[in-house]
Amino acid sequence: MPGKLGRTSAQRNAMLRNQASELLWYGRIKTTQAKAKELQPYVEKIITKAVNTYDLNEEKDVVKTDSKGKEVTVKVIKDSPKKLAARRAIMAKLRDLQEIKAFNEKKSDYKARTKDIKHPLMEKLFNEIAPKYAQRKEEVGQGGGYTRIYLLGERRGDGAEEAIIELV
Repeated sequence: MPGKLGRTSAQRNAMLRNQASELLWYGRIKTTQAKAKELQPYVEKIITKAVNTYDLNEEKDVVKTDSKGKEVTVKVIKDSPKKLAARRAIMAKLRDLQEIKAFNEKKSDYKARTKDIKHPLMEKLFNEIAPKYAQRKEEVGQGGGYTRIYLLGERRGDGAEEAIIELV
Protein backbone atom coordinates (compact mmCIF):
# COMPACT_ATOMS: atom_id res chain seq x y z
CA MET A 1 0.00 0.00 0.00
CA PRO A 2 1.50 3.36 -0.99
CA GLY A 3 2.16 5.99 1.63
CA LYS A 4 -0.29 8.72 2.48
CA LEU A 5 2.10 11.68 2.01
CA GLY A 6 0.79 13.35 5.15
CA ARG A 7 -2.41 14.55 3.50
CA THR A 8 -6.12 13.85 3.67
CA SER A 9 -7.53 11.74 0.84
CA ALA A 10 -9.13 14.77 -0.86
CA GLN A 11 -5.84 16.70 -0.79
CA ARG A 12 -3.88 13.66 -1.98
CA ASN A 13 -6.29 13.01 -4.86
CA ALA A 14 -6.17 16.66 -5.90
CA MET A 15 -2.36 16.60 -5.82
CA LEU A 16 -2.22 13.40 -7.91
CA ARG A 17 -4.70 14.83 -10.41
CA ASN A 18 -2.67 18.02 -10.80
CA GLN A 19 0.69 16.27 -11.07
CA ALA A 20 -0.61 13.66 -13.53
CA SER A 21 -2.06 16.40 -15.72
CA GLU A 22 1.21 18.34 -15.69
CA LEU A 23 3.23 15.19 -16.41
CA LEU A 24 1.09 14.24 -19.41
CA TRP A 25 1.11 17.82 -20.72
CA TYR A 26 4.82 18.62 -20.34
CA GLY A 27 6.31 15.11 -20.45
CA ARG A 28 8.37 15.49 -17.24
CA ILE A 29 8.04 17.15 -13.84
CA LYS A 30 10.29 17.62 -10.83
CA THR A 31 8.88 16.58 -7.46
CA THR A 32 9.83 14.62 -4.35
CA GLN A 33 10.67 10.92 -4.55
CA ALA A 34 7.65 9.92 -2.48
CA LYS A 35 5.24 11.88 -4.68
CA ALA A 36 6.86 10.50 -7.84
CA LYS A 37 6.47 6.91 -6.60
CA GLU A 38 2.83 7.59 -5.76
CA LEU A 39 2.22 9.26 -9.13
CA GLN A 40 3.80 6.55 -11.29
CA PRO A 41 1.06 3.86 -11.07
CA TYR A 42 -1.65 6.55 -11.28
CA VAL A 43 -0.32 7.79 -14.64
CA GLU A 44 0.49 4.29 -15.95
CA LYS A 45 -3.15 3.22 -15.51
CA ILE A 46 -4.41 6.32 -17.32
CA ILE A 47 -2.06 5.77 -20.27
CA THR A 48 -2.93 2.05 -20.45
CA LYS A 49 -6.63 2.89 -20.65
CA ALA A 50 -5.92 5.39 -23.45
CA VAL A 51 -3.69 2.93 -25.37
CA ASN A 52 -6.37 0.21 -25.24
CA THR A 53 -9.15 2.46 -26.58
CA TYR A 54 -7.59 5.27 -28.66
CA ASP A 55 -8.38 3.71 -32.06
CA LEU A 56 -12.00 2.72 -31.38
CA ASN A 57 -13.96 5.07 -33.65
CA GLU A 58 -17.29 4.76 -35.44
CA GLU A 59 -18.05 6.16 -38.87
CA LYS A 60 -21.63 7.25 -39.51
CA ASP A 61 -23.42 8.79 -42.47
CA VAL A 62 -25.40 11.83 -41.35
CA VAL A 63 -27.90 13.63 -43.58
CA LYS A 64 -27.69 17.41 -43.24
CA THR A 65 -29.33 20.26 -45.12
CA ASP A 66 -26.91 22.79 -46.58
CA SER A 67 -27.45 26.55 -46.97
CA LYS A 68 -29.43 26.08 -50.20
CA GLY A 69 -31.84 23.60 -48.65
CA LYS A 70 -30.40 20.49 -50.31
CA GLU A 71 -29.90 17.35 -48.28
CA VAL A 72 -26.25 16.30 -48.16
CA THR A 73 -24.85 13.07 -46.73
CA VAL A 74 -21.75 13.69 -44.61
CA LYS A 75 -19.48 11.07 -43.03
CA VAL A 76 -18.93 11.75 -39.33
CA ILE A 77 -16.32 10.00 -37.21
CA LYS A 78 -17.30 9.63 -33.55
CA ASP A 79 -15.94 7.83 -30.53
CA SER A 80 -17.29 4.34 -29.94
CA PRO A 81 -19.15 3.83 -26.65
CA LYS A 82 -16.13 2.02 -25.17
CA LYS A 83 -13.76 4.86 -26.13
CA LEU A 84 -16.19 7.47 -24.82
CA ALA A 85 -16.46 5.65 -21.48
CA ALA A 86 -12.66 5.46 -21.24
CA ARG A 87 -12.33 9.14 -22.17
CA ARG A 88 -14.80 10.14 -19.45
CA ALA A 89 -13.11 7.92 -16.86
CA ILE A 90 -9.74 9.51 -17.69
CA MET A 91 -11.24 13.02 -17.58
CA ALA A 92 -12.41 12.28 -14.03
CA LYS A 93 -8.81 11.49 -13.03
CA LEU A 94 -7.17 14.52 -14.72
CA ARG A 95 -7.47 18.29 -14.61
CA ASP A 96 -8.12 19.79 -18.03
CA LEU A 97 -5.30 22.11 -19.04
CA GLN A 98 -5.75 24.87 -21.57
CA GLU A 99 -3.56 25.48 -24.59
CA ILE A 100 -1.17 28.39 -24.00
CA LYS A 101 -0.75 31.19 -26.52
CA ALA A 102 2.78 31.32 -27.91
CA PHE A 103 4.92 34.40 -27.24
CA ASN A 104 4.75 35.96 -30.73
CA GLU A 105 1.45 34.37 -31.75
CA LYS A 106 -1.42 36.67 -32.71
CA LYS A 107 -4.71 36.26 -30.90
CA SER A 108 -6.51 35.43 -34.16
CA ASP A 109 -3.94 32.71 -34.98
CA TYR A 110 -4.30 31.27 -31.47
CA LYS A 111 -8.11 31.19 -31.76
CA ALA A 112 -7.92 29.54 -35.20
CA ARG A 113 -5.50 26.92 -33.88
CA THR A 114 -7.61 26.07 -30.81
CA LYS A 115 -11.09 26.54 -32.31
CA ASP A 116 -12.16 22.90 -32.47
CA ILE A 117 -10.30 21.66 -29.37
CA LYS A 118 -12.47 21.55 -26.25
CA HIS A 119 -10.19 19.41 -24.07
CA PRO A 120 -6.54 19.90 -25.14
CA LEU A 121 -5.08 17.40 -22.66
CA MET A 122 -7.50 14.66 -23.78
CA GLU A 123 -6.68 15.38 -27.43
CA LYS A 124 -2.96 15.15 -26.70
CA LEU A 125 -3.42 11.92 -24.73
CA PHE A 126 -5.53 10.16 -27.37
CA ASN A 127 -3.88 11.60 -30.52
CA GLU A 128 -0.17 11.76 -29.56
CA ILE A 129 0.69 9.80 -26.41
CA ALA A 130 -1.54 6.70 -26.84
CA PRO A 131 -0.56 5.95 -30.49
CA LYS A 132 3.14 6.34 -29.59
CA TYR A 133 2.91 3.80 -26.77
CA ALA A 134 0.66 1.45 -28.77
CA GLN A 135 3.34 1.33 -31.49
CA ARG A 136 6.00 0.74 -28.84
CA LYS A 137 3.85 -2.07 -27.40
CA GLU A 138 3.75 -3.80 -30.81
CA GLU A 139 7.46 -3.33 -31.55
CA VAL A 140 8.90 -4.18 -28.13
CA GLY A 141 6.07 -6.42 -26.98
CA GLN A 142 5.90 -4.56 -23.70
CA GLY A 143 2.78 -2.93 -22.29
CA GLY A 144 3.36 -0.57 -19.39
CA GLY A 145 6.58 1.03 -18.26
CA TYR A 146 5.52 4.39 -19.67
CA THR A 147 7.28 6.47 -17.00
CA ARG A 148 10.71 6.55 -15.40
CA ILE A 149 11.98 8.19 -12.23
CA TYR A 150 15.42 9.77 -11.84
CA LEU A 151 16.63 10.50 -8.31
CA LEU A 152 18.34 13.88 -7.94
CA GLY A 153 19.50 13.91 -4.33
CA GLU A 154 18.38 15.88 -1.32
CA ARG A 155 16.64 19.22 -1.60
CA ARG A 156 18.33 22.13 0.05
CA GLY A 157 16.30 23.45 2.95
CA ASP A 158 14.31 20.45 4.15
CA GLY A 159 16.45 17.55 2.89
CA ALA A 160 13.63 15.89 0.98
CA GLU A 161 14.75 13.44 -1.68
CA GLU A 162 14.02 15.02 -5.08
CA ALA A 163 13.20 13.19 -8.30
CA ILE A 164 12.24 13.81 -11.91
CA ILE A 165 9.42 11.68 -13.30
CA GLU A 166 9.10 11.62 -17.08
CA LEU A 167 7.33 9.81 -19.88
CA VAL A 168 9.64 7.30 -21.56
